Amino acid sequence: MTGLVTPVDPVPLEELGKVHFVGIGGAGMSGIAKIMLARGTQVSGSDSAASEALDALASLGAKTHVGHAAGNLGDADTLVVSSAIRSDNPELAEARRRGLRVLHRSSALAAVMHGRRVIAVTGTHGKTSTTSMIATILLETGAEPGYAIGGTLAAAGTNAADGAGTDFVAEADESDGSFLNYASDAAVITNIEADHLDNYGTPENYQASFGKFIARVNPGGLLVTCADDPGTVTLAEAARGLGLRVRTYGESDGADYRVGSVSVSGMETSFTVTGSEDPFGDKSVDLVVGVPGRHNALNAAAAFAVVTELGADPDRTAPALRAYRGAARRMEPKGEAAGVRVLDTYAHHPTELAADLRAARDLAGDAGRVIAVFQPHLYSRTRIFAAEFGAALGLADIPVVLDVYAAREDPEPGVTGKLVADAVPGSAAEYVPSAADVPAAVAALARPGDLVLTMGAGDVTRLGPRILEELAQ
Repeated sequence: MTGLVTPVDPVPLEELGKVHFVGIGGAGMSGIAKIMLARGTQVSGSDSAASEALDALASLGAKTHVGHAAGNLGDADTLVVSSAIRSDNPELAEARRRGLRVLHRSSALAAVMHGRRVIAVTGTHGKTSTTSMIATILLETGAEPGYAIGGTLAAAGTNAADGAGTDFVAEADESDGSFLNYASDAAVITNIEADHLDNYGTPENYQASFGKFIARVNPGGLLVTCADDPGTVTLAEAARGLGLRVRTYGESDGADYRVGSVSVSGMETSFTVTGSEDPFGDKSVDLVVGVPGRHNALNAAAAFAVVTELGADPDRTAPALRAYRGAARRMEPKGEAAGVRVLDTYAHHPTELAADLRAARDLAGDAGRVIAVFQPHLYSRTRIFAAEFGAALGLADIPVVLDVYAAREDPEPGVTGKLVADAVPGSAAEYVPSAADVPAAVAALARPGDLVLTMGAGDVTRLGPRILEELAQ
C-alpha cells in the first residue's frame, strides 16, 4: 500500500462486520480501533512488535497478535491497512485471497465519523497540535467530542475517543492523499509547504491536493486558514469561490483573528487575538497555551478561531485552551538528569526542525546550550532536503545526526544521515549513525543547564529515556 490513496465513498460502520487491523499499534490505527471497540465492533489486529498500545487495546477487548501471519485474520469481514503496509504482507494477501473488504485507514476513520459534525485539520505542519487543541477546548467546555489524533493528548491520556457529543475532530493526513476520504463540515489548513514528494512527485501536485480537500468540505461549510502562509492564502480565495465560509488567522494585518504580543515563558506561550469579523467582533482576548514556541501561538489561534466560528463562547474558550498541556512527541518533556533536560519532538521537515529549535532556545535560556539529536526520516526526504535540514540544525549549539530511518522505503545508494551532518554550517555536527551509540555520545557532550531535543518521525523517540539513564550515571 504505497503511493497515493484513491478516494472512495464512505462505508457505514455497521456494514464492516468484524474488523482486523494490520499495524494496529500505530498512532492512527490504534485510535480508530479504540473508537470501533467503544461502538461495539469486534476488533482484532496485529503489529510487528509488542507495545503498550497493543496491551491497551487488548484490555478494551481487541484480539491482538504480535507478528504478521495469514491466520491472524480469523473470521474477520473487513481488513484495515495503512499506506505503510506492503502489498506482500501475509494478512493483506490472505484478505485478498478470501475476497474480504480491504479499507485504507482513512476509510475506516470516515466510517466512524459518519453522522457527526466533522472538524478536519490538515496542513504540512502543526496538524497534531492544532487538532489536540481543538479537542481540548471542546472537552473542557463540556461538548464531549469524538476525536482521532496522530499523538496522545496529554490531558486525556489517549489519542482517540468516541465521545457522546455532536462534534468529531480528526487529524487529516495529507501525506498519501488519504485526507480526500473525509467530507467535513469545518476544516483547518495550517500551512502548505512542499513535502511527501515521494508520493506526489512535484510541489505543484502536493499543493493541488489541498484544492481537492477543500472541495470535500460540505456546501456552506467553514474553512479556517493561515493568513501568513502563501499557499493557504491562495487556497482561501478558491474556497470563497466554492461558497465556503472562510476565516483566517495569523500575524498579518488582514487576518480575521489577528495574533499579536507573542511571548514564551518556560513551557507556556501567551499571545493576544484580535477579531475583525462576527461572531468575535473587534474585541481582543488574551490567550495562554501550555506549550512553547511562536508556531504554537498560531496553532492555538487556529483552534480558537474554528471553535468560535462554530458557536463557542470566546470567554469560555480562553480558559479551556489554557488547559492544553501538549501531545505526545510535540516538544514533550521526557525528564531531567544531571541538570540536563531532555525533550522529544516528532519534527521531521526542515521547517518543523527550525520552529522547534527556536522554541528549545527559548527554553534553554542564555546559559544553556541546545543539543539537537536528529534522525532523518525516509531516504527520499533526506535526499531532497539534506541542505535544508543542515541549515535548520545550525540553530542548535550541538547537532547530533543519526542515520536515516527507512520506514517504508528501501535504501538509496549514497543517501545517509551524513548528507545532513555535512550540510550543517561550519561542519559543526556530530555524525553518530548507530542509535545505540547516541546516549553515551550525548552524555559526554552535555553539561548542567543544557537542553537535549530528540527529533524525528522514526524510533529516535526511544532515545530520551536512555539518554537520561546515561546522564544519571
